[in-house]
Amino acid sequence: MQPLYQAADRIEAQLLQDLLARHRIEARIFGDALSGAAGELPVDIYPSLWVLDERDLPRAQAVLDGWLSENRARAESGSWVCRGCGELVDGSFDLCWRCGQEH
Repeated sequence: MQPLYQAADRIEAQLLQDLLARHRIEARIFGDALSGAAGELPVDIYPSLWVLDERDLPRAQAVLDGWLSENRARAESGSWVCRGCGELVDGSFDLCWRCGQEH
């Protein structure tokens, strides 16, 4: 078992675990319940993702790198106006929250 990534929160860790599973990479999340003990534990209480089979680590790292760069590109793209309904949508979303129109 090898460490892969320290997530910002439980949601991010679960999203990444699901993404890895779609690539047939088995991973586990550790420390996902520690945030409830904030103030009692050291600052480093974020959930971490570990790959079970270390032979999968290079593929897992490639999947993670792709996911991180895609998220970075979305965040940098800024908000967009939906062509379907005119709603202002945050750049991190691919679909309009109001009508479901694609970006």
